[in-house]
Amino acid sequence: MDGRLTRHVIEGVRDFNTGQTFECGQCFRWRRGSDGGYTGIVRGCVANIYYDNEEDIITIWSDYMPHSETLRDAFWRDYLDLNRDYADIKRGLVAADPVMYDAIDAGAGIRILNQEPWETLISFLISQNSNIPRIRGCIEALCTAFGERIGTFEGRELHAFPTIQRLSSLKEEDLDICGLGYRAKYLAEAARQVNVDGGAFLATADKAEAGKVEDYLKSLSGVGPKVAHCVMLFALRRTDIFPIDVWMARVMSELYGIEESDHDAMRAYAQEHFSPWGGIAQQYLFNYIRGNGK
Repeated sequence: MDGRLTRHVIEGVRDFNTGQTFECGQCFRWRRGSDGGYTGIVRGCVANIYYDNEEDIITIWSDYMPHSETLRDAFWRDYLDLNRDYADIKRGLVAADPVMYDAIDAGAGIRILNQEPWETLISFLISQNSNIPRIRGCIEALCTAFGERIGTFEGRELHAFPTIQRLSSLKEEDLDICGLGYRAKYLAEAARQVNVDGGAFLATADKAEAGKVEDYLKSLSGVGPKVAHCVMLFALRRTDIFPIDVWMARVMSELYGIEESDHDAMRAYAQEHFSPWGGIAQQYLFNYIRGNGK
């Protein structure tokens, strides 16, 4: 497959860092290479992305739309959220809340990826009460066992994310080889629920009213507020959403004095001080507390 990849270059890219973006907890299928580039699978396509921060150039080798530079460019700009002015957002967040300065400084290159909803849903179901290395391992096991083989890259065999139809056909015990533990039950049932309409609602949820989307997601097996909000932020373009987990509860308590159990107060604070960029602020804060080892 390496020889079939097409090179694509995007110039003039600022406010971007591959490591901060791909390792901030919003995605799980990107792997850092020895040259500092990252290799991942996006919508069934392999991609290798390298960012030159001195020249502000992103170089992408992928098998996505090899015969159309225009479509490739539009796709990667959208996926990496390059059309959004993050410099302006960061200025606005700091002006509204000076406490954000250190968090933004620590993760100034984070961008919110526009990911595929189905993969994001299953990934964050798997992520519950786990850590990033384990999540990555479980997801790769799931893809290897049930995803379509799409080739190799630098000697590593690659698989697409399993389809809705494939996972909905599985029983809980079929997933034992993936090491999902109690999450296997939720995953199998959620896949069947999503497949009731063939995944149609989920695929178009970015155009639906936010309340209906959240209600739908929370109706799925194993999906609570945190998973629902992560899907809305990372796959459905709801940048006002402020997901809260144990890390976010801790940083909101340490930086803003809100009780760790009072998630409603945290969301209210985010709405008042971070809107309409609550999800972007969340990623700066999440990265900050994990990166500083607090």
